[in-house]
Amino acid sequence: MTQAIQKTLRDSAGMRWTALLLLALGMFCSYIFMDILSPIKDLMQDTRGWDSTAFGTMQGSEVFLNVFVFFLIFAGIILDKMGVRFTAILSGAVMLFGAIVKWYAVSDGFIGSGLETWFTNNLNYIPGFDELGVSPFYQGMPASAKLAACGFMIFGCGCEMAGITVSRGIVKWFKGREMALAMGSEMALARLGVATCMIFSPFFAKLGGSIDVSRSVAFGVVLLCIALIMFITYFFMDRKLDAQTGEAEEKDDPFRIKDLGQILTSSGFWLVALLCVLYYSAIFPFQKYAVNVLQCNLTLVEPAKDSFWAGSSVTIVQYVIMLVVAAAGFASNFMKDQKKRFGLLGLSVAALVVYCYMGYMRQSAEAIFAVFPLLAVLITPILGKYVDYKGKAASMLVFGSLLLIGCHLTFAFILPLFKGSAVGGVVIAYATILVLGASFSLVPASLWPSVPKLVDAKVIGSAYALIFWIQNIGLWLFPLLYGKMLDATNPAGTPATQLDHTVPLVMFAGLGVAALVIGLILKVVDKKKGIGLEEPNIK
Repeated sequence: MTQAIQKTLRDSAGMRWTALLLLALGMFCSYIFMDILSPIKDLMQDTRGWDSTAFGTMQGSEVFLNVFVFFLIFAGIILDKMGVRFTAILSGAVMLFGAIVKWYAVSDGFIGSGLETWFTNNLNYIPGFDELGVSPFYQGMPASAKLAACGFMIFGCGCEMAGITVSRGIVKWFKGREMALAMGSEMALARLGVATCMIFSPFFAKLGGSIDVSRSVAFGVVLLCIALIMFITYFFMDRKLDAQTGEAEEKDDPFRIKDLGQILTSSGFWLVALLCVLYYSAIFPFQKYAVNVLQCNLTLVEPAKDSFWAGSSVTIVQYVIMLVVAAAGFASNFMKDQKKRFGLLGLSVAALVVYCYMGYMRQSAEAIFAVFPLLAVLITPILGKYVDYKGKAASMLVFGSLLLIGCHLTFAFILPLFKGSAVGGVVIAYATILVLGASFSLVPASLWPSVPKLVDAKVIGSAYALIFWIQNIGLWLFPLLYGKMLDATNPAGTPATQLDHTVPLVMFAGLGVAALVIGLILKVVDKKKGIGLEEPNIK
């Protein structure tokens, strides 16, 4: 009788993983919308008059409210007070509303409207923010970019709220079970959203032979509708679980100002926080310009219009192959049978080669960069397991920073040397992007599990909230700086596909150098104070 009472949805593997799938799909859709305009920067300049400064300012606006209005902290308070179910639906609704605003901003309906006139004449000066140099708008910024920035700010609030809510939901359903695997799976699916965006955003913008950038954003809006449906479905599953257990929703301690004193006096915390903002500022902002970097440095010749490579069906085929790469590679990490493991790994590698070949034949910068998260999906579980059982987290942070420096310097100085070489440039691009993806796995797999070793357990939630806030500062600042540098180092009127990205790429390499220095200092502090960053999590 007692066993029957204790049998809940959480005890069923199928139900647990269904709950995870609902949450992960919501984040997958949000990651797609996050970079929905990144692969079509050139089209935004040609069709909406967004120069690099306007594009970078709009892209950086995503985290503006999280940083300067402290919405990131408010999101944590809402989650604590209202619970996972309410906050999940609220975050989905906020993301969808912001996405709709952004879609209208880039649609033809906005052109010539009274709203366009209002945005042209207003928001050119924001008291306080302009004096500090942090305004999300500026004099002469296209009206469509201003409204899109407003929508993106709203979306960013919902996205950040969704991120912490999904993590809390996974803990609730998988505590004492396959939590590491569940979180790794959610992260892997979310990163596939980046590749999905790179492939399908240009596909919809150019669909039918006519250019319409609003179709790409509309694609993202539809996906966020699906995300909201996923969160609503999760709401009912989670409510049924609580009804079965008779427990109230699990809630962590809220963020408290008094916690800051204990956190801010930890030198290890500051080193990890600085390393986090430096590293992620060289990755996520780069994603927003990466396609344009390839467009400007590769010799790409459009295939004949009547060929298979120029058709719409090749996009679907390549995407399916990408899913095979990711699914087979990820699953290979969890096969106990050696034959099955190497069989899946071989399938993943073979599919990756086919994918890269198709990207070359399509002569598509978007399809080439879409390979970025695939190696990360493959090796993230390996690295996480290594840190759990072998340790060396601080050393992995240093190695990841070295890879980051090498990749950005390659994009800045070596890739341009192969312009004119149809095959050589693409090979260098693929290799560099895959290595950058590996670096993207090294740092998160070692950084986030290190935080609990640096601060007291009772303030861990506050520590993560503060790190996320510091990280968001970089995610706001560096897309904006990148755009300004592009405009400052290229003559006015330079075509979008002929820009020189050298200076801003060196800036990203500089962030990698700073992260490397911080990582080395962290190793010294770890050894001196016995923090245990080099020790395994599981002893």
